Amino acid sequence: MAETKAKKAPAAKAGSSYGAEQITVLEGLEAVRRRPGMYIGTTGSDGLHHLLWEIFDNSRDEAMGGFCNDIEIAILPDNKVRVADNGRGIPVDIHPKTKVSALETVMTVLHAGGKFGGEGYKVSGGLHGVGAAVVNALSTNVRVVVHRDGGEHVQEYKNGGKPVGKTKKTGASKLHGTITTFQPDGEIFPDRSFNWDRIVAHMRQQAYLVRGLRISILDLRNAGAVNDEEVFYLRELGIDAPSMTFYFEGGLRSLVQFQNHYLEPVHKTIFYVEKEQDGVMVEIALQYVDDITSRISAFANNIYNAEGGTHVTGFKAALTRTINAKNGGKDSESFTGDDVLEGLTAVVSVKLREIQFEGQTKGKLGSVEARGATEAVFSEAFSTFLEEHPDEARAIIGKVTLAMKARKAAKAAKDSILRKGALDGMTLPGKLADCQTKRAEEAELFIVEGDSAGGTAKMGRDRRTQAILPLRGKILNIERARLDKMLASEQIKNLVVALGTAIGDIFDIGKLRYHKIIIATDADVDGAHIRTLLLTLMYRHFRPIIDGGYLYIAQPPLFKIKKGKEVFYAYSDDERIKIAGKEADIEPEEIQDTSEEGAEEVEEENPKQKKSAKISVQRYKGLGEMNSEELWETTMDPVRRILKQVTIEDAQDADIVFDMLMGTDVPARKSFIQSHAKEATLDI
Repeated sequence: MAETKAKKAPAAKAGSSYGAEQITVLEGLEAVRRRPGMYIGTTGSDGLHHLLWEIFDNSRDEAMGGFCNDIEIAILPDNKVRVADNGRGIPVDIHPKTKVSALETVMTVLHAGGKFGGEGYKVSGGLHGVGAAVVNALSTNVRVVVHRDGGEHVQEYKNGGKPVGKTKKTGASKLHGTITTFQPDGEIFPDRSFNWDRIVAHMRQQAYLVRGLRISILDLRNAGAVNDEEVFYLRELGIDAPSMTFYFEGGLRSLVQFQNHYLEPVHKTIFYVEKEQDGVMVEIALQYVDDITSRISAFANNIYNAEGGTHVTGFKAALTRTINAKNGGKDSESFTGDDVLEGLTAVVSVKLREIQFEGQTKGKLGSVEARGATEAVFSEAFSTFLEEHPDEARAIIGKVTLAMKARKAAKAAKDSILRKGALDGMTLPGKLADCQTKRAEEAELFIVEGDSAGGTAKMGRDRRTQAILPLRGKILNIERARLDKMLASEQIKNLVVALGTAIGDIFDIGKLRYHKIIIATDADVDGAHIRTLLLTLMYRHFRPIIDGGYLYIAQPPLFKIKKGKEVFYAYSDDERIKIAGKEADIEPEEIQDTSEEGAEEVEEENPKQKKSAKISVQRYKGLGEMNSEELWETTMDPVRRILKQVTIEDAQDADIVFDMLMGTDVPARKSFIQSHAKEATLDI
């Protein structure tokens, strides 16, 4: 054995020092402002909306405790958000430890709240007690109004959570509840634009989870000045503005029905159970549909768990065991977990007092007791359901049996393909123009539409870091296609080989060859369709790529605007009008349309040159119309391009719309087209 020697530690440099004075201590909310990502995950759009979720969760927890049944969220001008609830109201008496009001304590002290024992909350979504304080720390202005004990109490905070005076009583009140208005800090969040559709989707989901809770949402950003001190709920002002209200008595049954709206049910009766076991309240609803994918939504104390957790593990184990027992338990015909999940839509919700999540963003439940309770409650109730509903039981067993047979056939076909070396990674597809670097973290793969755009992209790219894979037409609709049929598609097989991860049960995210996968399609209907097909493929079979933040959508310009030797690119009609109008020093409506010649032209009088100059506007119909230099400048150059990172929310939305537009429900598709016809932009 070779002799090894310990390395000698390097000597300290002269004049260097490392003592107690070098240790930085961040006190109060300063730590949140210094490292916001530790508390809200990101300072991007997800983190911005997380602020709203935190304030809403406090109100929602009041509803879960039976103290509140009406919550209003209002998006106000100047990036402000107002959340009002008719709960008990945050306590305003002096806290014995902090010597300030309980309200100020909750808003300025981390890990302070009514969720750490006692009788404040038996069940809550909060765990760390940092919600309101974190929102306060990351806002420029916060105003809290509490109606409680016959009075109205107010306190304001400025510049990262600093109290402006003490909590004070401003008048008498017969109401009860809390109104919180906050304005995210522009120094923390580069983009403070709240997304209406995202908020509506989140609040709809929450309304399903708390039966009998009314949730109203108002978009007052274009309503002008709003005096939010006049009324408790702003809807009482009667302002004409976009609004939505959700109220569901059906709870999880209604949520499953909503998720299956565009799908064909295998059985009519939706299974449902709600029961407490060992201090854990378990609530589950499910229904099988004619589909090959599964949709399981998991919640713990009404917090959405995108990554599942112990409750989902218990549910899946009980589901597989119960269906196998109902089928007779023959070893040769045993169903696997994948068999029983095919075509399943389920919502699994647990509520427990002492809750543990893996991470501050609460994406995965870690409470051990949730698994046993979920497994026991569901196993007993689902067995009873199958006994009492023989028609439903036969339909479910038949669905799972078909899934098992299809799995075996698909496995045989897949094994045959794999034996032929189609996915062994040895031979990259001929159409792929690979990059030179072998470092995945700096490599990019552009998935482009058609050979024309592919040829232009290959000429304009940075060969060292950028790879190009052109697709021929529209890829296979994988929504109802099994793995063997997918791998028989040349287009999909080329993409799988190029990615390097393989697919199915041999998928390995560690072998991903590119850490930026960029979908670049034309800005027309066909391009949008291809993009949706690719998003659905990624969501169904390459979800870790989305979870890892590796998937992007390129945003090529719609217009090229020329003025003499100057060139501008516009990414929307509004931007085109703004650029062309401003540069020509004329009103936008004076731009003459000469689109028959493929461009719009205007003349500008230049006082210095004493001659006319023309502005031409070229509309790009596809990436193939650009030359390599234009494509590089606008879409591929890392310094100047615009990329949209795809999130799970984006993929889910695409999946739902695609399922509706390409599915078997013709009336639903017709209704969707009629409802959105006025929004369509057609090139005729």
